[in-house]
Amino acid sequence: MSTLSATNLKHASSGSNNIVLDSSANATVTGNLTVSGTGNQSIAGTLQFNSGYGSVATAYGCRAWINFEGTAATIGTGRANGNMDAVTDNGTGDYTVNFTNDMPDDDYAVAVSYGTTLGTIVTREYGVGSVSIRTYSSSDALVNRSVVSVIIFR
Repeated sequence: MSTLSATNLKHASSGSNNIVLDSSANATVTGNLTVSGTGNQSIAGTLQFNSGYGSVATAYGCRAWINFEGTAATIGTGRANGNMDAVTDNGTGDYTVNFTNDMPDDDYAVAVSYGTTLGTIVTREYGVGSVSIRTYSSSDALVNRSVVSVIIFR
């Protein structure tokens, strides 16, 4: 394997350096950065960016999400999902959402929403491999919802 050593890289038509490498192996990219290829692409460390609000900040990505039909006889992996293995239907309005890849701990945040009708959502039993949720009607009775969305941030 060959090694290319440089501290600054720039395109021939550019007036300034496009990529600057410091002594700690940190890279600063001016312009657009595209990571492409087949399979998984990974970036180690903290991902930070300026999305036009005047400062660079750390991005906290969604670690898992799912949209499922709580009224279905079999829920499985729902309508669409990311990092979700399946939803277990524990009974009316009671679901366990199982992750494909475990969380590092149970200190994550859960956002849940459902349709347009009134009611309450309760998250409970946080685990590294799953989280349980319950959906209630406006009269506080457990009820299945036709559209349930769950998002996990960590």
